Amino acid sequence: MDSATSDARTPLGATADNGLKIVVVGGFGVGKTTLVRSVSEIRPLNTEETMTKAGEAVDDISEVRGKSATTVAFDFGRITLDARNVLYLFGAPGQERFWFLWDRLFSGTLGAVVLVDTRRIGDSWYAIDRLEHHGTPFIVACNDFGGPTYAPQQIREALDLDPHVPLLDCDARSRASAKQVLITLVEHVRNHHGPQSGRHDTQVSAPHQELAL
Repeated sequence: MDSATSDARTPLGATADNGLKIVVVGGFGVGKTTLVRSVSEIRPLNTEETMTKAGEAVDDISEVRGKSATTVAFDFGRITLDARNVLYLFGAPGQERFWFLWDRLFSGTLGAVVLVDTRRIGDSWYAIDRLEHHGTPFIVACNDFGGPTYAPQQIREALDLDPHVPLLDCDARSRASAKQVLITLVEHVRNHHGPQSGRHDTQVSAPHQELAL
């Protein structure tokens, strides 16, 4: 399995002048920080802090007992698509007390990944609601925590998911799996905007080759 961390410090190319923003959202402890870390070409910026006993009274940790740190602002990573285009990845905090940050993170976003833990599907409802409110294209990726296995249609029904929204399984720890999630999102964004939107069509062309890092 690919490592979830990397010491790579790839410099940004001098010709890169088009930044494309992607946000990774979802409930508390679903793997947003891990996904950003696994796929970023640079050492990711993160704002994780050690969880305290006081936080246990606020955040529901019953399903994430092994979690010792939590994001309190956002994670940030980067992927170069080509000489001009760069993907900037923002991982949003999952706790309800930090949801007020989400609307600002969604501003100017090309698209979003909603990470889901199938043991706690309801924790992702708010993320989907906010993305639909903003009209932001998104996909849903079920992160593998070894929990119960559900058929795709069961997950769609539980999330009241539009049939056109892509749904896939992933392992946020795996670089290859995380890249496939982003490829699926880029293709969905391209299809969402259609041929009338030349700007987006140009920006997200040939994602398979460019994400093969």
